[in-house]
Amino acid sequence: MKKLIGINRDADAHWVGNGFPVRTIFSFQTLGQCISPFLMLDYAGPAEFPPSDQPRGVGEHPHRGFETVTVVYQGELEHRDSAGHHGKIGPGDVQWMTAASGVVHEEWHEQAFAKRGGVLEMVQLWVNLPAKVKMSPPRYQEILDAHIPVVNIDGTGTARVIAGEFRGAKGPAKTFTPITLVDLRLGAGTRTEIGFPDGFTTLVLVLKGKVTMNDAETAGEADLAIFDRTGDRFVVAAQEAATLLVLGGTPIDEPVVSYGPFVMNTEAEIRQAMHDYRSGRMGRVTS
Repeated sequence: MKKLIGINRDADAHWVGNGFPVRTIFSFQTLGQCISPFLMLDYAGPAEFPPSDQPRGVGEHPHRGFETVTVVYQGELEHRDSAGHHGKIGPGDVQWMTAASGVVHEEWHEQAFAKRGGVLEMVQLWVNLPAKVKMSPPRYQEILDAHIPVVNIDGTGTARVIAGEFRGAKGPAKTFTPITLVDLRLGAGTRTEIGFPDGFTTLVLVLKGKVTMNDAETAGEADLAIFDRTGDRFVVAAQEAATLLVLGGTPIDEPVVSYGPFVMNTEAEIRQAMHDYRSGRMGRVTS
């Protein structure tokens, strides 16, 4: 059994651009290597936006050295980047953008969604890359809800397997290191054992509802449960209907040096990333 190390609560709240009111659930700056290979997770919303002729969001900005994974629960987003990728994602969809050697991108509320207004709820996860692939070409994966396998959980819940393997289902996301990402929905009163690889960093984010971890501690909305890497399972019991995001992965045992949107292994690499961006080597977003 994986031991429950603790539950992080009271996430920091702030705005990203003018379209994403987020709570930073965890970051490398506060938790360090215990969350590797993950770097940060922001939970946006749920927030109601009035109709607008001008989509809200975040304009052009760069990334290098890691990946961004966006999971949409409510609302719709539109993405463009300097590598020529353009995509729209809605409820249940996932966008997995590998910045790697460098990409400039923008993220907005999708135009039709902005015009009619509505509720936005999403998660954005930052995933580190091993040094050997940090300077590989950028990659973009648009993973639609229809392509994500669904596993039945004890007849009262479901698990959408986005990445890795879970109860015999394999997620469609392509990853550089072993990662499991599962969108888990549990009915009230469900108690289930979650099998997770020994040695994996193991995190559970509660998005809705209230659950008990390992029959011991209770976690509610925007709480993060952190488990020990040793062991191959843990137990979740839903006191009420709950939505959880279960994250796991093989730790990357390498130095992490970050500055804003750049995550590398040395200060020199950060300086080079800043120079490359300022000199235009990461390109620009084109319509």
